[in-house]
Amino acid sequence: MKVVGIVFANLHERNIPELTADRTVGSIPFGCRYRLIDFTLSNMVNSGITDIRVATQYNYQSLMDHIGSGKNWDLARHSGGIKVLPPDKQGSPGHGASRLETLKSIRDSLSSIKADYLIMADCDGICNIDYSAILQDHIDHHADITMMVKRSPLTGTLGNRITLVESDENGNITGLARQPGNRSEEYDIFMNVAVISGQYLRLILQEAFSRDYHSLTMDIMMKQIGNYVYRVFRYDGTFAFINSLQDYFSYSMKLLADGSFRHALFGIPERPILTKVHNSPPTRYLEGATVRNSLVADGCCIEGVVENSVLFRGVHIGKNAVVRNSILFQNDRVGPGCSLNYLIADKNAVLQEGCVLSGHPLKPFFIAKSEVL
Repeated sequence: MKVVGIVFANLHERNIPELTADRTVGSIPFGCRYRLIDFTLSNMVNSGITDIRVATQYNYQSLMDHIGSGKNWDLARHSGGIKVLPPDKQGSPGHGASRLETLKSIRDSLSSIKADYLIMADCDGICNIDYSAILQDHIDHHADITMMVKRSPLTGTLGNRITLVESDENGNITGLARQPGNRSEEYDIFMNVAVISGQYLRLILQEAFSRDYHSLTMDIMMKQIGNYVYRVFRYDGTFAFINSLQDYFSYSMKLLADGSFRHALFGIPERPILTKVHNSPPTRYLEGATVRNSLVADGCCIEGVVENSVLFRGVHIGKNAVVRNSILFQNDRVGPGCSLNYLIADKNAVLQEGCVLSGHPLKPFFIAKSEVL
């Protein structure tokens, strides 16, 4: 039995335009040393999937630099391993392409994959999951597609940005929806993880080309419910959607405030979240530095106060500067005497001496890449 993983690196970037102007969703930094794609790749590798294809559209230079040969995930292999797949020339999807359009755009590359089953996953979900259970459920029920779902109310920014799945008592899918009937109710929410049989994937790609279909759920599945075996697999563990800048900020802060959330992601010894290893010098804490309840990566230099914040590699906090409830990306510079609160600064941002900026927990102040204030 051959199982191949398909990772969609660009999907949902319209939900977080601030962080995806120059990178894929999969390349978004998280938790002071990781990228969002690290969770998906690690979940696959920890589930025994060692043949992985990463489907991209554009802005994938930083993604390729991060993945490299795949050695940090034990994917530098002669057989299988990891491959980044840009779109084929004639099938290039446009901005914000769907899952089906992305599959169509790499059809030539997929044609060489003779897999029995494919596990497809996006990069907008943060979780630590063993995919073996959904794969076995898919095989046991001879399903064509099995969708991983989580029962949840539509809190925060979920709303119109997810797929709601309806099913019967046997787990067979009976309907799919984009709009909730009542936001106060709980729904089975598609976690953007699915298992599809290889033979069925080849069939629907052929149909999608001939009929110019664009959506896997609305154009394919909704029209074929009852004709093929579509199932749900319910997951009740920790899972977080990154559907907006607010979500990104909230879950980053949750890493600092909620030990159970942090442990569910990073505290499972047999399922470590793997990432690219950098040879950076240790962080320096100079005279006057104070750091409380924060995640600080290697290579930083801190002369001021850092509280309840996330600092990526190479961040410099100047003398008498105060940084609270903030996320600073790689190589950011905070000048002496600055005061920052509820802020996200993309990489290489420079905040000059005495700068005072404050956002709100529900609307953090955002500074673009390489911006100087």
